[in-house]
Order: sequence, then C-alpha cells, then structure tokens
Amino acid sequence: MSRILIVEDEHAIADIVAFNLNREGYETLIAADGTTGLEKALGEEFDLILLDVMLPGLDGWEVLSALREKKTVPVIMLTAREEELDKIHGLELGADDYITKPFSMNELKARIRANLRRVDYAKVGEQVVTEGQRLVVNHALMQISKDGRILELTAKEYALLLFLMEHRGSVFSREQLLEQVWEFEGFLGDTRVVDVMIRRLREKVEDDPGNPDFILTKRGAGYYMEA
Repeated sequence: MSRILIVEDEHAIADIVAFNLNREGYETLIAADGTTGLEKALGEEFDLILLDVMLPGLDGWEVLSALREKKTVPVIMLTAREEELDKIHGLELGADDYITKPFSMNELKARIRANLRRVDYAKVGEQVVTEGQRLVVNHALMQISKDGRILELTAKEYALLLFLMEHRGSVFSREQLLEQVWEFEGFLGDTRVVDVMIRRLREKVEDDPGNPDFILTKRGAGYYMEA
C-alpha cells in the first residue's frame, strides 16, 4: 500500500482527496500547513507527496526546497495559479509534476499513478552501462552512478535519464518525452517541463552542463544520448 502525504490547508479539498485516494487503496495523511507538512515529510516515509503552493507557515516552495535537500520522494505540486512561471519555478526546485486547481479526481489519480509507477525488471541488480562505464544503472536500487558516485536524482529525473540511456541513438521530441516518461498522452500544453528537467539532469550528470557530453540536443528535434 502506497503512502501519500497531502499538504493542503483547504480542509474540504484535503478531505475529498484523501477520501478518494483511500478508496483507491492508498494510505493518506493530511498536513494543514507547510511547517507540519515538512516535519511529516522528513520524519516519516511516504511514496508520494501532494503539496499545495499557498500554505500558512512555510509556503509550498519553501517546503519543497527544504525537502529536496534530504529526500527524492515524488512531489506533485497543487496550485491555483495559472502563471506558467510559477509551474516552472516549482519544477526548477525539484517538483516532479504539477496540477492546477480546480482539477478532476480522475486526472489527479492518473498523475499519481504515473508518478508512483516503477520500472519492473526481472533481473534484480541488472545493470546498464554507457559512455565507457561512466554511467551505471542499478535497477534493483533505482540508482544511477557516474564514475562510481551515486547521483542524487528525484524519481522523475531517474525515469527520464534511464529512458534516454535505454534508447541511446534515438532523438525524442519534448512531446514524445512527455508521453513516454510523464505519460501525458496527447499532451498539448506547455512542454517547458521537459526543458527544465533536462537542465536539472545536466547539472547533476555533466562535467560541464553548458557543454554536455551525455544528454545532447538535436536542434529543432529534441534530446538524445549518443549510441
């Protein structure tokens, strides 16, 4: 049973979300302010966190920033704001996804399933090696290391880097990556979420993020890793 922390100060929304997720078989815990939410997130183990932006005490940005210093648990931001800059800001701080209020429960549940989904490998401990063994994937632990050092990746960063590694030599557009990694089928919205995630990955993977050797850009086409 997956545990989900709901950090939301609007009690009606929190209760409705918790009720519907409990019916789906999830275990939920509600925190009504940012300070309590951060304490719960750091002190307990959760499989996913739903984090509102506008919170009393610490706001969602502050909670996310502090959380990312310690944990890589998937975080979906809940925001009533329509400004794309707010969404991009959350992604830059380490959010895995966002959903704008008002949202349907079906959409929220679909986003949760997509962010909770893990790659199931038959061979425990199987490894994928690329770039002269500089990048190594341990599927059993869901870890990627570079030159023997484990990279601190969020769940979505791991999924995106793993996808590119497993499809070396193929160029993928932003829309294709949204469908394959984020599972946003037929996504027609802002694709900058991909650019933000690629930038975050390059900062963690590349020797020189401004001149990448691993995650490359095909101008006008998308992103890829060389075969």
